[in-house]
Amino acid sequence: MVSTIGTGLGIGLAAVGRPAYINGARDDDLGEDRSVDALRRRTAEVLDAAYAGGIRYVDTARSYGRAEEFLADWLASRPDVTDVLVASKWGYTYVGEWRLERDVHEVKDHSPAAFTRQLAETRALLGDRLGVYQIHSLVPASPALDSPELLDALARLRDSGVLVGFSTSGPAQADVVRRALEVTVGGAPLFGVVQSTWNLLEPSVGPALAEAAEAGLGVVVKESLANGRLTAAEAPGPVTAAAADLGVGVDELAMAVALAQPGVSRVLTGAVTTEQITRNLRAASLTVPAGLAFPEEPSAYWETRSRRPWA
Repeated sequence: MVSTIGTGLGIGLAAVGRPAYINGARDDDLGEDRSVDALRRRTAEVLDAAYAGGIRYVDTARSYGRAEEFLADWLASRPDVTDVLVASKWGYTYVGEWRLERDVHEVKDHSPAAFTRQLAETRALLGDRLGVYQIHSLVPASPALDSPELLDALARLRDSGVLVGFSTSGPAQADVVRRALEVTVGGAPLFGVVQSTWNLLEPSVGPALAEAAEAGLGVVVKESLANGRLTAAEAPGPVTAAAADLGVGVDELAMAVALAQPGVSRVLTGAVTTEQITRNLRAASLTVPAGLAFPEEPSAYWETRSRRPWA
């Protein structure tokens, strides 16, 4: 089925909208200056490079520090940029206070009140440029799909012309995707987009995402580089060897395989440098072996992810 959100690479702003994140090599990539102005400039630089490379899908969230604000500034300064689809997410609040050493950087709340508040905050920054709005990180214990009040509010947003979606996290992603596919409000499916973690180390959600695509949802892959674990600095030996056999970088291989997955519409780059954008764009043109993966047990993968430091 034809994707409602286009196809190819998208760019996510999780790593440039706030000073601390769980991706690796941030000192090398960002340097010591993590001030608001420095990251505002950095965001504009990577967005310019992404746009010049043909990327037309931008993903952000209320919890990504000031990423929505940075994106709004970039859009306002480039009035000729009218063909970018803007996606954001609600459900987490950023509480990091622009400090690296915070114990807690974001707080989850999937209540109707949180949706109402955060939608207003997003609209204040992005206005009618908002094209996709997603529940951030659904897991089986999330109350969102059991709240008639919230589902009705999301349906009103859907009926206003915004694509309503959800993102998933954790070892039970496939269960969450399949449950969400069953949700209808007003006689119509509620969700038009799903965003999930899929990568060479954690491919377990793949069959569920293929089902979502068949049902007509746009499918977005996040964390295709496993927050740095699928880069040259951290990749397991078998992944490094597979990349070497193909004569490409580990990151290029990982992103190319994600792009080749059945039903995938968009794969997000979390680039924080223009050089990373260039490498990601090369990945989009690679031909890679079908079915390539190096899966870990999902609960072990997510446990490892949970231990990555915010830096």
